[in-house]
Amino acid sequence: MDIERIRAETPGCAEVVHLNNAGAALPPAVVHDTVVDHLRLETRIGGYEAADAVADRLTESYEVLGRLVGACSEEIAYVENATRAWEMAFHAIPFKPGDRILTTTSEYASNALAFVQAAAQYRVAVEVVPDDEHGQLSLEALAGMLDDGGVRLVAINHVPTHDGLINPVVEVGRLARAAGALYLLDACQSIGQLSLDVTEIGCDLLSATGRKFLRGPRGTGFLYVRRDVLEDLHPPFVDLRAADWTGPDSYDLRPDARRFETWERFVAGQLGQARAAAYAMDIGLPAIEERVLALGAGLRAALAELPGVTVHDRGLRKSGIVTFTHADLAAAEIVGLLAERRITMRVAEQTYRYDAGRRPVPRVRASVHYYNTEEELDHATGVLAGLLG
Repeated sequence: MDIERIRAETPGCAEVVHLNNAGAALPPAVVHDTVVDHLRLETRIGGYEAADAVADRLTESYEVLGRLVGACSEEIAYVENATRAWEMAFHAIPFKPGDRILTTTSEYASNALAFVQAAAQYRVAVEVVPDDEHGQLSLEALAGMLDDGGVRLVAINHVPTHDGLINPVVEVGRLARAAGALYLLDACQSIGQLSLDVTEIGCDLLSATGRKFLRGPRGTGFLYVRRDVLEDLHPPFVDLRAADWTGPDSYDLRPDARRFETWERFVAGQLGQARAAAYAMDIGLPAIEERVLALGAGLRAALAELPGVTVHDRGLRKSGIVTFTHADLAAAEIVGLLAERRITMRVAEQTYRYDAGRRPVPRVRASVHYYNTEEELDHATGVLAGLLG
């Protein structure tokens, strides 16, 4: 991996030490240019005409995203963000009273709110799979809960937003498939930092965002829907992109995953997200994963040596997300002081969580990416040591 070239292609690297890639990564110049060039085309000839002019590239974008996750283009839908992609998948599932939904202690708040909504609307049961001794989802507990029967859906995140955990998603897929349960994976924090293959994972549905580790534009995301389950899923709402109006009181849904799309979309963003995916694949996702995890481990070890600092990351495997607290300084204060020195980190938000009783204290979240350097991390921890001293 040519880090110098990659950093030269990332203008933001000259501005800040960017350690908020779990929020929004610095895009490569080529992604920025892709978006801006199309916006300029729209100003010159009009939005509809500009979309017509890039129709082939829009079609190709589905193939690119399919290759990114090991799917075919017909299994990909372009959606404006990961939350909407996840919601479109979740609310398309035909739940019945008494169905069980299994999730994890670290599930995202937006997803948990949908569980609450479904419990009230469909009278389904939402059950949280406990953690194992490493802090990740317990496969033993999951197997037992699946054996009890009635599980309609296993819905978990791949990488939580508030610690370094990587959930054992392949093993979860094997268990869910054996039990006949649908498997919905939220990959918003793993897409772009880990190498993903939906066939290996065994998920039926996967939601992802463009803005985080994929290094795409904000306002972009996508949904993967396995072809074998597509016909069993009815989108929560449809428009003329998702279906054909065949009569006064009838319509036919599209036969592919684009039944989950709407006709109006951020065309420049769709092109930019595909360019970001192609950029990542040109570098190589296995190489990206290796570097991100190594940088995360190095930062985690350096922070653990600072007086008063506690690192909170869990799991047998840990991602590029590193979280910590200090005995005397609040997380928001640390983030503010670092921002003044052009080092970007973030406070892990303290909304209610299924594990909130165990970890109620806000923490600092530092999330590395492959364009970060060891020297940047040394600088960040050195500055932090001075602030904490």
